[in-house]
Amino acid sequence: MTNTDIPAGFEPHFRKAPLTDPWEPLYSKKAEKGVTVGLRLATPHTNARGLIHGGLIAALADAAMGYSCAQATGWTTSFVTISLSVDYVGAAETGQWLAVEGEAIKTGSKICFAQCLVRADDAVIARASGTFRVVPKKG
Repeated sequence: MTNTDIPAGFEPHFRKAPLTDPWEPLYSKKAEKGVTVGLRLATPHTNARGLIHGGLIAALADAAMGYSCAQATGWTTSFVTISLSVDYVGAAETGQWLAVEGEAIKTGSKICFAQCLVRADDAVIARASGTFRVVPKKG
C-alpha cells in the first residue's frame, strides 16, 4: 500500500465540520451499528515529535462514536457528547492509514453508549468509549 492508497470500502467523508477541515481529506465507511472514519496521516496530524497527536485521536473517536449512534438509530436524531474516555496504547507516524472504528453499543430514547478502536495500519493504538445524549434534530 502506498501513502496515497485508500483501503477498500472507504469513500470521501459524508460530513464536513470546521474542526476537521484542516485534516482533510477524511474518509468513512458505514456498517449497521457503526461508522469508521479514516485518513492517511500527514504532518498536520502530528505533535512536535512527529507522531500522531492525541487530540486528533480524541476528536476523531468522538466523531466516529457520535456518527455510530446516529447510524444505529437511522439518522433520525442528533447526539451531543456527555462523556469521552480515551486510552492511548500505541503511536503512529505520517504515511500510515488511521482507521477510527466506531460502534454503538446501546441506544435508547435519551442516551447512546458507544466505543471505538483506533488502528494505524491495523495495529491498535487507542481505544475509546463515549456516552451521548439524544437531542432534537435542527431543521
